[in-house]
Amino acid sequence: MTLKERGRILEILLVEDNPADARLVHEALKEHPTPYHLTVVTDGEAALAYLHQQGAYTYASRPDIVLLDINLPGRNGREVLAEIKQDPHLRCIPVIMLTSSRDRAEMEYCYQLHANAYVVKSAQVDQFFDLIKKIEDFWFSVAILFSGEEVYWGGESVESPTNGSTVSGPLPKP
Repeated sequence: MTLKERGRILEILLVEDNPADARLVHEALKEHPTPYHLTVVTDGEAALAYLHQQGAYTYASRPDIVLLDINLPGRNGREVLAEIKQDPHLRCIPVIMLTSSRDRAEMEYCYQLHANAYVVKSAQVDQFFDLIKKIEDFWFSVAILFSGEEVYWGGESVESPTNGSTVSGPLPKP
């Protein structure tokens, strides 16, 4: 069931150090009727603290989607992506690389790290808004996202992990 069918708001973590780009994403999301909650962090360290619910982010909500820029101060987007996809509690969160880089090697590297999508930002505002709308439409209305909520394994209801918690008992095989 999609988030839209569940009647849930879309939790979005935007990792973007450029305030103008962050504002554009926010404005683009406001243009559409999809209910959402956008959290913006400006560097890789803050993104990982948010995802692990550490420090100022102890009560952070698990994002349904991460929009991740590559060129960030401190830990860059590739390093953040690698850590997300290596963590068994976070790897199910779709990570969309939202970047201005069209470098083929960069794109290939991000996909090797298991990015769910690599999207190049448009310099044209109307095209940028359309791009965000397409991302929103797909991930909110088409894709079925694992949200870290109640899941049924073998006919038995169990609470699944959200940010960095542990699960007792064996995990199901894919």
